[in-house]
Amino acid sequence: MIKHLEKSADFNEIVKEGNVIVDFFATWCGPCRIMGRVLEEIEKDYPNVTFLKVDTDKFGEIAMSFGVASIPTFIAYKDGKRIPIHGEGELLGARPTEDFRLIINETFGL
Repeated sequence: MIKHLEKSADFNEIVKEGNVIVDFFATWCGPCRIMGRVLEEIEKDYPNVTFLKVDTDKFGEIAMSFGVASIPTFIAYKDGKRIPIHGEGELLGARPTEDFRLIINETFGL
């Protein structure tokens, strides 16, 4: 399921349970739009993963708290704990759909 962060206060509530991929993006960012289409394409195949989109223009304080310096940036949570994506702390930039599927599978052990 793709969720869009509406209020800063909701962030911790959304990531506290289950598998969550947080997508830090901006509407003007070309690679972010590409990854938005990738998420729309694959979300139905991952009913046990929440994709949380955080607009860095609206929620700059959250992006800064994670040290987001380029977008898109993806971070992962499992039951409220931040976990490494693809063996790294975070994932930067756009990826082809199949590569992103593999990364999700590896990150959450699916």
